[in-house]
Amino acid sequence: MKVSFTCVLLLFSLIGFSQMQKDTTKLSDVVAFLKLPAKKGSISYQFTILTSKDIEFQNFQNTADVLSNSGSLFVQKSQQGGGSPSIRGFEASRVLLLVDGVRMNNLIFRAGHLQNVITVDESLLDNVGVFYGPASTLFGSDALGGAVAMTTKKVKFSNEVEYKFTGSTNTRYSSVNNEKSVAFNLNYATGNFASFSSVSFNDFGDLKMGEKKNRNSDYFGERLFYVATINGIDQILANDDKYVQKNTGYKQYNFMQKFGFKTNSGFEHNVNLQYSTSSVIPRYDRLTETSVSTGLTHAQWYYGPQERLLTIYTLKKVKAFFETDVQVNIAFQNAKESRHNRRFGVYSLQNRVENVNMFSVAVDLTKKFEFGELLYGFESYYETLNSSAFANDIRTGAISLISTRYPNGENQMIRNDMYVSYNSKYNYNTFVNAGVRIGFTSLNSKLADNSFFSLPFNQIAQDNLIYSGSIGIVKNTSKTVSLKANVSSGFRVPNIDDLAKIFESVQGTLIVPNSNLKPEKTVTADLGFVIQSLSKKVKFQNTYFYTRLFDAIVTSPFLFNGSNKLVYDGTLSEVFANQNRGKAFVTGLSTSLYVKLLPSLNLDATFNYSLGRIVDKQIQAPLDHIAPYFGKIGFTYSKSVLNLEVYLLFNGKKNIKDYAASGEDNLQYAPANGMPAWQTYNFKSSIAIFPGATLFFGLENILDLQYRTFSSGINAPGRNIYSGVKYDF
Repeated sequence: MKVSFTCVLLLFSLIGFSQMQKDTTKLSDVVAFLKLPAKKGSISYQFTILTSKDIEFQNFQNTADVLSNSGSLFVQKSQQGGGSPSIRGFEASRVLLLVDGVRMNNLIFRAGHLQNVITVDESLLDNVGVFYGPASTLFGSDALGGAVAMTTKKVKFSNEVEYKFTGSTNTRYSSVNNEKSVAFNLNYATGNFASFSSVSFNDFGDLKMGEKKNRNSDYFGERLFYVATINGIDQILANDDKYVQKNTGYKQYNFMQKFGFKTNSGFEHNVNLQYSTSSVIPRYDRLTETSVSTGLTHAQWYYGPQERLLTIYTLKKVKAFFETDVQVNIAFQNAKESRHNRRFGVYSLQNRVENVNMFSVAVDLTKKFEFGELLYGFESYYETLNSSAFANDIRTGAISLISTRYPNGENQMIRNDMYVSYNSKYNYNTFVNAGVRIGFTSLNSKLADNSFFSLPFNQIAQDNLIYSGSIGIVKNTSKTVSLKANVSSGFRVPNIDDLAKIFESVQGTLIVPNSNLKPEKTVTADLGFVIQSLSKKVKFQNTYFYTRLFDAIVTSPFLFNGSNKLVYDGTLSEVFANQNRGKAFVTGLSTSLYVKLLPSLNLDATFNYSLGRIVDKQIQAPLDHIAPYFGKIGFTYSKSVLNLEVYLLFNGKKNIKDYAASGEDNLQYAPANGMPAWQTYNFKSSIAIFPGATLFFGLENILDLQYRTFSSGINAPGRNIYSGVKYDF
C-alpha cells in the first residue's frame, strides 16, 4: 500500500498547540487585566492564554500572525500590514481588543476588517488571553464573539530579578519578504523603583506568495502587472516576478516605557507609555482590482502612518480595605489613521484623515472569601473624533476639499459601566461563575458642512441603556472528567462608524447613514467537557456553542430620500445602509487534544468549526465573517537547550453558496468557486548556543503552497526561511 508524502508528513506532524517550553504564566499574573478567578479549573467559559514563551518561540512577524498561527482563532488580511481576528464567526468591531486592560475598540471601529492589532508589537507581549463567546459582562461593549486581551511585559523590581540591570536584544530575518526586525528591552530595578524600556523596528519588503499549485485549486492571485507613476504619468508595468506581491512592504516603529514605584504603605504606582507608528501601508487588495478600460482600477491606495499612543497610570494595593485588592487605571489614547486613494489616470489624490482621542477611568476590586472570589468595579470612557478630508493634485499641488468619511463636526461618545462577577466553590467538586454588567452610553455626531452630500439632518444623537449577564458551572464528576456549562449575553452599541459614515465599499456601492440603529445583542450557551488522565499525560477538551444574535446590524439595500441609487464621487451607486435585520445564529465547536508521548515529546491538536445564518422572515441566508473549519496539528520536542516543533496548519473550503450577500466576505478576491481548502507544513526550532543566547531557525510553508485565506485580499506567504538570535543579560 502506497503512502503519500502528505500522509507521512501529516503522521509525523500530528498535533500542535505549540508550547515548546513549560508554561510559566501564572494566572495570578494576569488576573488584574483579564478579570479571571484565581483558580483556572473553576472557570466555566472557554478561554486560552498564549504565554510569552509561546510567542517568543514561534517567532512570528507581528501580533496578527501570532494569533492566526495559534490554531485557536481565525485572522483575515487585506494587506501584509494588517490582520483582523475572528472568534466564533465574529470579527472586527464585534471582537473586543484590549491592551493592559484598556480597550482599543473606539468609536470608529468598523464591522468590516481591521488591522489595529498589529500596532501592539509581538516583542512587547507578556501574554495574550483569548476569550470565546460573549465577554461583555467582563469587558463591556463589542465583545459579542469574544475578546483578545493583550498584556505587555511588566516592570520588575529587585526582588524579581537577579541584577539591577537586565534586558534582552532580539533580531530576526525572514526570506519571504526580506524582513529585518530588531527589538531591545532594558529593565532597571531597585527595591521600590523600577523602569522598563523597549524599542523595536520592523522592515518588511514586498511579500512573496507560494509558487506551487494548491491541489485543491488552480493557480490564483499571481501579480502579473502593477501601476507605477513615471514622470507624472500612470503606467502599467509587467512584474519581473509574478509571485512577488508588488507594493506590499512597510515599516513599523514601536516604543514602550514603564515606571513602577512602591510606597512603604503598600501602594504601587505604575506609569505605562506606549507608542507605535508605521510608514504608509499599501492596501493590496484594492491595488489588484481590475478595470476594463484601464487594466487596473487604482494607481494608489494606501493607509497613512498608523499611529497609536497609549498612556496609563495605575494605582494598586493588595488588601487596601476590608481585605479587598484595588486597582485603578487612568488612561489616555490617541489613534490616527488615514486613507489615501487615486484611480488610474486620475491625478487627484483623495486623503481622508481620522484622529481619535479616548479618555478612560477604571476601578477594579477583588475580594476573596473562603469559598469564593468577588470581582467588581466600574469604568468610564469618553471618546472624540475629528474627521477631515482633502484632495491634492500630484502634478500641480492644487488642494481642494472633499467629503469626509465621518461627519465633519463634533463627534463624541461616552460609555459608563458597572460590573460584578462572583466565582464560588459550591462544594469540593462544583464551581459556579456568575456576573452582570449594566451601563449607559451616549453618542452625538454633528455635520458642520453638509454641502458635499445633502442629508435631511445635521446631527445624529443616540442614548442606550445596556446590560449583560453570565452564569456557568463546572462539575468535576470524577478525578479525570469535568463538565462545563455556561450561558452568557453580550452587546455592542452602535458607534460613529455604524451610524454616521458615508462610505464607498466598492465602486458602485454606497453606504449611507441610518440613525435608527439599535444595539446588537447575543445570547450564547456553551457546553463542554475536559477529560484528563490521572498522570496528566492526556487531556482532551471539547466545547460546543450556540449563539443567537438579536437586532443584528447588517449592511443591506436601503432607500435614501426615496431612491435606491445616488451619484457619489462621479459614479451612479446602489444605496446600502447598516440596518437591524432581525435575528441570526452561529453554532459550532472547538476541540483540543494534548498527549505527552515521552518525557520530552508532546502531541497537540486544535479543530474549530462554525456555521452562521441570518434569519429574516423564516428565510436563512449565510452570515458574514464565518470562517471555514480550521486548526493546527503537530509534534513538539523540548529537552535541555533544544526545542523543536513540526506542525500542520489547515483550513477547509469556503463554498461560494456560503458567502454572505453583504460583500464583507470579499468574494471578489476569491476564485470563482469560493476559497479552496489548504494546508501548510512548518518546522521551528530554538537552541541555547551559550548562556543567555538563543538561536532561532524555522521553515514555514515548506512545500511553498500557493493559497489565500478566506475573505483575504492577499495571498499568504510562500516558503519562508527565518532565523534570529536573542540575547538575555
